[in-house]
Amino acid sequence: MGVPQLIIDLAIMLMTAAFVTLVFKKLKLPVILGYIMAGFLISPYFPLFMTVESEASIETWSEIGVVIILFHIGLEFDLHKIANIGSTAVVSALVKMSGVMVAGYGLGRVLGLTSMDCIFLGAMLSISSTVVIQKCFEEQGIQHEKFTSIVMGSLVMEDVFGVIIMVVLSTISASNGVSGSALAGSLAMMGCYLVIWLILGIYIVPTLLNRFTENLNDETLTVLSIGFCFLMALIANMLGFSMELGAFLAGSLLAGTKQAHNIERVTSGIKDLFGAIFFLSVGMMVNPEIIKESWTAILPIAIVAVVAKLIFAMIGMILSGQELETAVKGGTSLAPIGEFSFIIAGLGISLGVMDEYLYPVIVAASILTIIAAPSLIKNSNKLVKLIYKLLPDRLIDALDSYTSADQDIEEKDQEWTLVIKDFLVKTSLYGVIMFIVAIVGIRIIEPLLERSFLEPTAETISCVIIYISIAVFIKPMLGFHNVNFTHLWMERMSNRLPLIVTVVVRIMVIAAVAYIPLRAFFGTRVLLLLGVVLAAMVVVGSTDVVQTYYLQLETRFLRNLNEKTLDDEELEFGETRWLDQDYSIFSFFVPEGADYVGSTILQLDWGRKLSVYVVKIRRGKKNIVMPKADTVIGVGDKLYVVADEASLQTFHKTLGLEGELDNLRTLNTFMNTGYEDTESALACAPIKVRGKERYVGKAIKHSGILNRGQCMILGIQRDGYAIRMPDANMLIRKGDILWVMGSNNNVGKLASHSVGLMGVHYDTENLTDRKKG
Repeated sequence: MGVPQLIIDLAIMLMTAAFVTLVFKKLKLPVILGYIMAGFLISPYFPLFMTVESEASIETWSEIGVVIILFHIGLEFDLHKIANIGSTAVVSALVKMSGVMVAGYGLGRVLGLTSMDCIFLGAMLSISSTVVIQKCFEEQGIQHEKFTSIVMGSLVMEDVFGVIIMVVLSTISASNGVSGSALAGSLAMMGCYLVIWLILGIYIVPTLLNRFTENLNDETLTVLSIGFCFLMALIANMLGFSMELGAFLAGSLLAGTKQAHNIERVTSGIKDLFGAIFFLSVGMMVNPEIIKESWTAILPIAIVAVVAKLIFAMIGMILSGQELETAVKGGTSLAPIGEFSFIIAGLGISLGVMDEYLYPVIVAASILTIIAAPSLIKNSNKLVKLIYKLLPDRLIDALDSYTSADQDIEEKDQEWTLVIKDFLVKTSLYGVIMFIVAIVGIRIIEPLLERSFLEPTAETISCVIIYISIAVFIKPMLGFHNVNFTHLWMERMSNRLPLIVTVVVRIMVIAAVAYIPLRAFFGTRVLLLLGVVLAAMVVVGSTDVVQTYYLQLETRFLRNLNEKTLDDEELEFGETRWLDQDYSIFSFFVPEGADYVGSTILQLDWGRKLSVYVVKIRRGKKNIVMPKADTVIGVGDKLYVVADEASLQTFHKTLGLEGELDNLRTLNTFMNTGYEDTESALACAPIKVRGKERYVGKAIKHSGILNRGQCMILGIQRDGYAIRMPDANMLIRKGDILWVMGSNNNVGKLASHSVGLMGVHYDTENLTDRKKG
């Protein structure tokens, strides 16, 4: 029985790779170069050594390697990690990649390449090698310096942008040119599919993994994660996108789960194996004849890659507020062309739009930049001194003062920045969700109803389903009465017009989406019904049933989204630490002439407008704990309000209170144990809901905790996720931990019917005053 050629080829490839990489490690050279060299040795271009014959099979294995590599890049794409990276990584990566792409395109024109080759050349030069750079940092022992963390964050963002570039290049290649409408359409569809995948994935993937946690050993987890990777790659390919995009999304969905570290561990061997085969296949495509003939192009490409990355990475880091020294060191570190560039080159060849001779050219240029990388990083201090010597003192002073000047502007406009960010995020996210709902209703639900016995009314029923589904997201999208919005509205009249514009834009987006089903089913003749439809959706979206349903969706989504972070924090700090971190107490005396004197708490509505709640009033010697809504605020009253620190800052400015928030204290500081019970003392306690309480399954506002129990729910912890200042329509479920505040007696009564997790915290200020009395 003969041995299949593929097994022979794999034996040759892997043993050659093992021997060559051992030599390269001994010489302290990058392993990637070892794989490329091993690939060249077993290629048809080096006849003095054993040659791989089953090239088609190796190409398939190489494609599998690309998919696995992108899957692991996705595993690094944790949304919380991206948030922690900050704007520096995003700005520097965007500026650097854009600048280098333009420089690469220009160089391609000078070298006489076609337009498509120039585009691919710019894309390949714009992305740096994460593997090589990380290895250089570790070998030089500088991985903990400030600039290295910025560089690694920038490389994460480069990988993300690289996936987007691959989609763009695929679209351009398909139309054999740059078509604005086709490109915009492809990106819009990609955005919609991303939203669908991410939302469904965040809902389904963590939930399923948690349900089967006890059955997930290493073997099952490996099969499941790799199978999910290829499933997502297949779905992406069926939708007209690259398999690499699907693999990246699969990794990113698993990155936020508690199993992320285990998945990375159990699949690392698979990644190493197929990654090695991929780099071997890169080396097998290196034609020495082409390199010999194209050295006049290889050297300029390598030089432009190093210089352009240095310049544009420096500009990006300086624009994001980094010091000149940090920017120079970061720029020198990003020189090597790496693995993602080879993937883009392979994409160009597979699509038949890039000349094959460019592949060995970019590989050769990459080898030069990889060899130069350690020396560039090692001598970055000398380059910093040289640049400081060459630049005029006035320019250096301007660069040094740039960060502090920007910080003043940022502090001044911080509230506007938050309002605009909230507007953009909510409008785009909910707008896309509503659009997807409309398209699903038109293309899927209505045809299904037509095939059933509901054919005569299929269009009407489809419209009703679509609009009820959209109504679920109406209130969250129009929820513009947040703290910053309210403060800007009340601060000055000039703020109101732009704030109104943000609301109008949201309404226009909702109206545009709502018009799509009307036009699709009934034509333009029912345009007048649009106003009625919008009004009906607002009414339905404001009902308790719909709001409660949305809150359940949102809570599950956020719990799954933050699963890994919550799990890590619970292991480190315990599950109740967030109360002390997030809530503070502020007290002040009501001054004479304040515009809120004589108003009731209900009329002021500080809770809805400013997310600040009055929990206690001291009126002379009388203490009113958890005052009722009809309590009137009087001159000389000492009000105690609770909220997060940011809301209290806004509250302080909105009311025009004098001085600073000097007496701002966290709840843990304000409340302490160890004092005798006092009826009027303010108390706070976490209570575990056992499931037999009368308020289980009810919304907070119908639970009786506030009206009958005279207590306020500050927050709910559900499956480890903290819901701060929960909406009154949120349902209380078995297993929830309620953070309850009220008088000592009332909190004690409520806790006696449930499980108190910790001792009750008391208002020591009131107790001390009582003792003095």
